[in-house]
Amino acid sequence: MTKTAREKQIRELFALGAHLGHKKNRIHPKAKRYIHAIVNGTSVIDLEQTTIQLETAKAFLKNQVKEGKRILAVITKKIASQTAKTMCQNLGLSYVTAKWPPGLLTNFDNIFKNVKKMKTLGEAKTTGEWEKFVKHEQVKLNKQLLRLNVLYGGLAQLDRRPDLIITVDTKTEKNALKEAGEIGIPVVAILDTNSNPELVQYPIVANDDSTVTVEYLLKDLFSVFPKK
Repeated sequence: MTKTAREKQIRELFALGAHLGHKKNRIHPKAKRYIHAIVNGTSVIDLEQTTIQLETAKAFLKNQVKEGKRILAVITKKIASQTAKTMCQNLGLSYVTAKWPPGLLTNFDNIFKNVKKMKTLGEAKTTGEWEKFVKHEQVKLNKQLLRLNVLYGGLAQLDRRPDLIITVDTKTEKNALKEAGEIGIPVVAILDTNSNPELVQYPIVANDDSTVTVEYLLKDLFSVFPKK
């Protein structure tokens, strides 16, 4: 990235409030080096470092895409989940945006049984196999399918354990990060000054409570993926 391009991105991020971190008493010690200053008790994030982190993460993701790696977006934070879901669907990217299924990484084969069940039920409904059942049984099957779709709908294209994860707010996604850490899956994460950036391989420190900031950063990260 050229100096001019970096300066432009810093201005854009600043305008969105990406520099606004947490109060001084909530700052994680490991995040201090990414803070430019403390103003009126609130941390101000060094956006030059943020842009460098973003560029590094994009380069990593671009290489992973080129190598055909399986990538999973885990974004259940309310301010970002719906936007992330739409972006992932448009790109054909696997995602979890409702609730983290415990064991998805550490016990993938067992969890994937639910994904297979969801796909089987969906296919049976589409082909008309449900018509042999009475109405109340069809209603029961439909409720089951809807529940499975909420939990596992974004995993339909994931046929094996993902090779890396993209996430927002490491505190919200602590369970996913714990599993990723246990088996050595790298993580690209947008996180704030109240989180430990050393828990992930590719941290992007910014205001993760700002909808517009998170949307901007996700769009930039996802720009490395080929359109569906």
